[in-house]
Amino acid sequence: MDHSSVPCPAWLIKRLDQAGGSISFHQYMEWSLNDPEHGAYATGQLKIGRHGDFTTSPSLGKDFAQLLALQLADWFEQLKQSVDKERTLSLLEFGPGEGDLSFDLISALEDICPALLPRLELILVEANQAMVKRQQKRLGSLTKVPIHWRTLEELAKAPVVGVMIAHEMLDALPVERLVLREQRLFRQGVCLESDDFESYLSFTELPLTAELTSSLADAQVCLGIQIPPADAADGWCSEWHCELKHWWQQASAAMSCGPLLVIDYALEARRYYNASRSAGTLMAYRQQSASGALLEDPGQWDLTAHLCLETLQLQAEQQGWTFLGEVRQGQALLALGLAEKLHALQALPSSQLDIALQRREALLRLVDPVGLGEFRWLAFEFNQNSKGIAEPLRLRCRFLEDPIS
Repeated sequence: MDHSSVPCPAWLIKRLDQAGGSISFHQYMEWSLNDPEHGAYATGQLKIGRHGDFTTSPSLGKDFAQLLALQLADWFEQLKQSVDKERTLSLLEFGPGEGDLSFDLISALEDICPALLPRLELILVEANQAMVKRQQKRLGSLTKVPIHWRTLEELAKAPVVGVMIAHEMLDALPVERLVLREQRLFRQGVCLESDDFESYLSFTELPLTAELTSSLADAQVCLGIQIPPADAADGWCSEWHCELKHWWQQASAAMSCGPLLVIDYALEARRYYNASRSAGTLMAYRQQSASGALLEDPGQWDLTAHLCLETLQLQAEQQGWTFLGEVRQGQALLALGLAEKLHALQALPSSQLDIALQRREALLRLVDPVGLGEFRWLAFEFNQNSKGIAEPLRLRCRFLEDPIS
């Protein structure tokens, strides 16, 4: 299934000793990514981009943000009709990485709808201070909109009207891992093993918690998802996104009115919780390489797990969000005019041939069905009126419409 019994770093030996020798995989993933002193995100050692640890759509150039900005501009225009003329409109990004997407979106909105900027603010929700410093440096030259860093707790005290974006963020929330042993489902854990010379990390099995058991039962009742699938073999393993419920609760508290766009890798439940997908979807990423060695060098790899479309939608709807629809990134970008961008490259002079070829390659990578084009775009809306009653906004989603020819 996964590589196991790998050397354990000193900092994690201390943590495991304090925890009694074993922890849940969920706790292991939380420490590996977000520990203030050793976590891959918290320390800022992971780099995003072509020459970093992994590539994202925004890191390929400005075209991605320019296309996405067309949808954001449309949403902001619709929101302006629903709220007070003096109300500030917020563009809020969860987990903004290097800040590239926010920078390019504001720049694109300045070109598309400059009259909107005086009413606009940019809010970034980032838990790790090392990343905040890099975002501040990246966004330092933006002067036409105020920029704020807020926690979800702060936003709950002053909910925003605007557009929220969670781009490649939810896949990095710590997950529980489920493993089937002798026809019983267990919670996968990580334990410490030692010999005379060294300490090692290894997988172990822990009992399901009452909360986890209840969540799995809820999914079966509401969605008909059977976990594990009936024909799963011994050792079958998958993930459960236990953090999503709390995250949607926080997103609801932070939003007064507006849409939320999730862009991430996701699978239908029938593909996610399938007997043939016996090792789940969790992968580790570093230096443009992917690995299934989830316990190797904790704190030095990005760990991510695909989302399940149905459970994501269920958690959102249970917190008052209305699901507007979803589509793969390739189709979304074509609906927003990617083909026109490709065609326009032909008009560049021969002296800019290298630039044209680089942009063409980047645009095609955005829609590659075996790469970034497989991302899912999922739109939700939230509207809490003055009486505390949720009412649909009925927002138009251009990216769900037929592609522009």
